[in-house]
Amino acid sequence: MTTIAASSDHSRWWQSRAVRRFARHRLALVGIFMITALTLACIVGPWLLPYDSLYIDLRARFAPPLTGQHYLGTDPLGRDQAVRLLEAGNISLLVGFSAMILSTIIGTAVGVIAGYRGGWLRATLMRMVDAFLAFPSIFLVLALAALLKPSPTMITVIIAVTSWMEVARIVEAEVSSLREREFVQAGLMLGLSSRHIMFREILPNVMGPIIVAATLTVARAILLEAYVSFLGYGIQPPLPSWGNMLNGAQQYLATAPWLAIVPGITITIAVTSFNFIGDGLRDALDVRNDHL
Repeated sequence: MTTIAASSDHSRWWQSRAVRRFARHRLALVGIFMITALTLACIVGPWLLPYDSLYIDLRARFAPPLTGQHYLGTDPLGRDQAVRLLEAGNISLLVGFSAMILSTIIGTAVGVIAGYRGGWLRATLMRMVDAFLAFPSIFLVLALAALLKPSPTMITVIIAVTSWMEVARIVEAEVSSLREREFVQAGLMLGLSSRHIMFREILPNVMGPIIVAATLTVARAILLEAYVSFLGYGIQPPLPSWGNMLNGAQQYLATAPWLAIVPGITITIAVTSFNFIGDGLRDALDVRNDHL
């Protein structure tokens, strides 16, 4: 019991050091600021703007940005680009976060069980991970999206079931190195169940790598949704997403370039922000930086 308590005290000390290191990572703080601002704009913005995303005004077709109340211009049907961009952001960010949560749960469960149990079960689960990783994820996503009815929920599930393998690999490696540690042996001597040891003792000690992987998974999920929707297999109009906005803009690049530039920049901001945050978390949670 003393060993477990000491491990808990060390964990709290390490977490406080990690928070201070993260606070010194300027790009990570910039990423948090940008993604927070973007998320708030996507949630609140559509309620503040005077147009609905489905409102069509053929007299205002291809209005350039900063025209009247059309701050980001209009599309070929005269729909306000700002409202559509923000409502698309709600969908794209929701898909990204939901896919991250689902894929992290699957990958963590597989990694913890494989790393702790070992033996034939570990070999079977990790060969399954290798089999999934052998196929390029974008082709898997496209194949599944072409076979199934596209919707935000279905795209989320498709992205999640093709994105959990990296998390499983990371967790399996961490758990394999921790299962022989003193606090695990102490738990076994106290008669704790394997489930308790795996998910109450070992899992909290591998949360750092999981959080980093989950953050980067959000960026990857947003890009995958944009790819699939851009190719016409993802979110379907009239429901907007950043990907299908780019799809609808490609034939107007010469005459109305803002139709592609605005969602393209937004995707770049979202993905870059999550990558900055992931880099900051990786550096902050690296125990080798404890001397900093």
